[in-house]
Amino acid sequence: MNQKIRIAHSPDSDDAFMFYGLAEGKIDPEGFEFEHILSDIQTLNQKARDGIYEVSAISIHAYPYVCDKYILLNSGASMGDGYGPMIVAQDDMTHEDLLKRTVAVPGELTTAFLALKILAPEIKTEVVPFDKIMPGVKEGKYEAGLIIHEGQLTYEQEGLKLFLDLGKWWQDKTGLPLPLGGNVIRRDLEEKTY
Repeated sequence: MNQKIRIAHSPDSDDAFMFYGLAEGKIDPEGFEFEHILSDIQTLNQKARDGIYEVSAISIHAYPYVCDKYILLNSGASMGDGYGPMIVAQDDMTHEDLLKRTVAVPGELTTAFLALKILAPEIKTEVVPFDKIMPGVKEGKYEAGLIIHEGQLTYEQEGLKLFLDLGKWWQDKTGLPLPLGGNVIRRDLEEKTY
């Protein structure tokens, strides 16, 4: 009987690319049965805190909170090499303007959130599902938004203006890429699974 492994990841394009071979049967499962669970990154971070899935994508910021339950895998990382989460708004703004606004963020365990808090520790935020941030900023529901995934490529088409690319800011500040996400496997699985 095959061992069932639930692989939880987001439905965004980089995760879809990463798990395509398994999802489409292009790779020999070698005695395992894989079930793909699709969810937003904040939900995945929260579920990892509870040790729900055998394998999960998580934000690197979340790893210290789950390292008692999970081991970080050496494949499938997402690194922002000169790019990363972006702060956008309907209008141009200064750093002082940003500090007066509430920023819609994709979750408090996301690396995007951590980078924003390093930039501006006192900033006010509101957690919003990542795919609702750009429409909310465009409609004026949120004063600014911290965008991830495809929004980083399409914000201009939506009429939004870039305040800051946190990945570029991080690289300018440290000389290093911004570690965004990774894949983890639960520690209680038999050693042969990893």
